[in-house]
Amino acid sequence: MTAQNKRHVLVLSTLWPNAVHPRLGNFVASSIQALQQHTHWQPVLINPTGVPPVALGRYRALKNAAIDGQENGLAVHRPIFRLIPRVGARFNPAAIERAVLPLARQLHAERAFELVDAQFFWPDGPAAAMIASDLGLPFSVKARGADIHYWGGKDYARDAMLAAARQASGLLAVSSALRSDMAALGMPDGKIALHYTGLDRDRFRPLGHAGLRARLAGQLDLPLGMDETLLVTVGALIERKGQAIVLRALADLPHARLLLVGRGEGEENLRALASELGIAERVHFLGAVDHDLLPPLLSAADAMVLPSASEGLANAWIEALACGTPLVITDAGGAREVVTGPEAGVIVARDAESVRKGIRLVLETPRDPQEVAATVKRFSWEANGRQLGEHYDLLTDRKAVS
Repeated sequence: MTAQNKRHVLVLSTLWPNAVHPRLGNFVASSIQALQQHTHWQPVLINPTGVPPVALGRYRALKNAAIDGQENGLAVHRPIFRLIPRVGARFNPAAIERAVLPLARQLHAERAFELVDAQFFWPDGPAAAMIASDLGLPFSVKARGADIHYWGGKDYARDAMLAAARQASGLLAVSSALRSDMAALGMPDGKIALHYTGLDRDRFRPLGHAGLRARLAGQLDLPLGMDETLLVTVGALIERKGQAIVLRALADLPHARLLLVGRGEGEENLRALASELGIAERVHFLGAVDHDLLPPLLSAADAMVLPSASEGLANAWIEALACGTPLVITDAGGAREVVTGPEAGVIVARDAESVRKGIRLVLETPRDPQEVAATVKRFSWEANGRQLGEHYDLLTDRKAVS
């Protein structure tokens, strides 16, 4: 289908890669790119960038990165909205609406949109509701996990999200468990459709060839022994992800080494805990690794351990399994939709002893990496993009009929 024949959708997402955070919202970018490649929808992406009135430090870099352009065939616009760091979250939807609406009106006049889509529920959802109302368009909102579990616990955010959900033509959830949580929060269950994440199968696949650990050891300057247990935890270094629990479990696994992939406000406390437990030399903070390095890290590990307090459906789960690495995870979000058999790993309670037992259970039962990878064969970005396009079709066709 030619670009002239495509149907246009305005996609609003505060989660999107930029020059400062090149991996921020990669999963959103992959989904929207798949939508463009595999359906008759042409997305136009607006990525609102929050910057305080006086942009210092990291905010100055963000302001400088707020540049419009073509990225992987997509038009990406980055209007700046004013935020008040730490205490001003309740004002963000209205600030986004003020910053985005003039641009949205202009783009809509140039080439009419049929739909507005928000790719995260807070603050994107309420902002999208206001923009869609002004343009007279239907809109959809996707929930991913923290937007429901964290922001849904704050009165001002919950009230705004529920109002947006009632106004929306349709809603999406990344897991059945999250769909139930959305309904329990008060969102209309009949509007919520399931939309699983995707997977880059060319990138994430078993790479367990001889010498993989040795190559990683040299590349990362790490003492990775062939005869020791290698564990990896992928996720932001925040309390909700449970890295402290993994550290406590590691203390009683003397022949295990842990690689922590991710950044976050909890790093200093985690480093202190590792020292306190006497395991600092077996814990390695890798930060936000290059995306090409993640598949070999996952493939080299004996298990991916992530005892989250809450999730939607973690991309890290799917990527680890695709690399042939079993999971040790808690019963959070869509965990039971992913760990559907012993090949995928184990689900454990959220405490150090249970995590430690889960790791030992996985180690006692060696798994063929190809059989582990087969547990996520239904995930792909192409399927994700096509399903998103079908969701858009349903919402816009329904409006046309009414």
